[in-house]
Amino acid sequence: MNRPVITGIRAHCPSLSNPPAVIVMVGLPARGKTYIAKKLCRYLNWMGISTKVFNVGEYRRQTVGPSNKHDFFRSDNQEAQGIRLQCALKAMEDMEQWLKGDGEVGVFDATNTTRERREWILQYCTERCFKVFFIESMCSEPDVIQCNIKEVKLSSPDYTGADEDDAIRDFMLRIQHYEENYEPIDEERDKHLSFIKIMNVNSKFLVNKITGHLQSRVVYYLMNIHIMPRTIYLTRHGESELNIIGRIGGNGNLSEGGKRYGEALAEYLKEQNISDFKVWTSRLKRTIQSAAKIDAPIEQWKALDEIDAGVCDSMTYEEIQEKFPEEFALRDQDKFHYRYPMGESYEDLVARLEPVIMELERQRNVLVICHQGVMRCLLAYFMDKKAEELPYLKCPLHTVIKLKPIAYGCLVETVPLDIPAVDTHRPKPEVTEVGRESGDALATVPPYLDEKPISEEETVSADGDSSVFMETPPGSPE
Repeated sequence: MNRPVITGIRAHCPSLSNPPAVIVMVGLPARGKTYIAKKLCRYLNWMGISTKVFNVGEYRRQTVGPSNKHDFFRSDNQEAQGIRLQCALKAMEDMEQWLKGDGEVGVFDATNTTRERREWILQYCTERCFKVFFIESMCSEPDVIQCNIKEVKLSSPDYTGADEDDAIRDFMLRIQHYEENYEPIDEERDKHLSFIKIMNVNSKFLVNKITGHLQSRVVYYLMNIHIMPRTIYLTRHGESELNIIGRIGGNGNLSEGGKRYGEALAEYLKEQNISDFKVWTSRLKRTIQSAAKIDAPIEQWKALDEIDAGVCDSMTYEEIQEKFPEEFALRDQDKFHYRYPMGESYEDLVARLEPVIMELERQRNVLVICHQGVMRCLLAYFMDKKAEELPYLKCPLHTVIKLKPIAYGCLVETVPLDIPAVDTHRPKPEVTEVGRESGDALATVPPYLDEKPISEEETVSADGDSSVFMETPPGSPE
């Protein structure tokens, strides 16, 4: 049999940080610098920009151990000053080596509160052709500072086993030592620098001399994030008629089980008694139908539509293997970058979802009813998953995932709603070479019910695969 050969294209995103870039954090302790550094690192990595945080506090603890009392941070403690400078230099050297390898953006996370220190950093980076951008976080609201100390600093290795009141007193004295020599970035004196000043938890911004796409993107992101308590609910649509027969994508209606899930989802949300709540769906029927019973404002996002499977849309995996075996193998080899002929890759999908992430960062409580590929991308952002992990994250049907962003990560709770549904998760097969046997190609295809014909209106675009994890990324205080 002569099979048509349509070559899938490997998606490619150009580097946004050429030459390598260094982002320098600035500010007193307990001003959220490490929170910003880690969140920004997670965002840039999700967007495909290789980014790493170099936290000088971690280098200090590796050098002299934890439990450094406030006297260690006095400006007249010459021995400690020398140790801290060596730690900063070691972090800078490690960042240099990383950027000379595969790294694109290094985040230098330290207080950097003196003009002398910032000038040293600028000179070091300029001599090595690294582009420098400063982020200064300032806060004068005592309640916010106290909250940051209690929620983050008391869990630092510096205060392991310490009495809470003693730890707070010691840390407040540490802040005083830094305040004695703090020289904020000055709008006039430092006008030659590229920087953003974030004041009182995003209440006010000062942006200066932004150059290039990366810096613009960083500024846009920082101006959208907030730290207010909130919960993001993610779920796939209810089981569809196409899920039952093993067809990927399309624009099918809900199955009977899917309709029951829509009712159960509405009841679950009612029990949660969520204030200031809204629902987002894609523009495909199965997500809209899943939200029909929910008593909340509903917005439809085209950006939330499932990944476009191109010429493979509405096919079963068996049909894809029969008609396009080479494409099926190429996708298994590199599922994140592989682009369906006349369709999308997961890398394309991440780029499409960036506005969704930006808006999620601005919101309070949101339920996103989406699709398997889309949900994988959103979970990968919040859970800091690598590109090679993203296409295989398990996202079962009829399951709600609650995400609660915290200081250095995200708490995840998985809530199955006990409505039976088919399994749509296809793990990566062991054999991925072009020319493999059909049995090897289809070895991990999940079982589904018997085939039935579909109408033309049930074809649009997507992908299919699913499970879940509970994980909290470890925090590492500044």
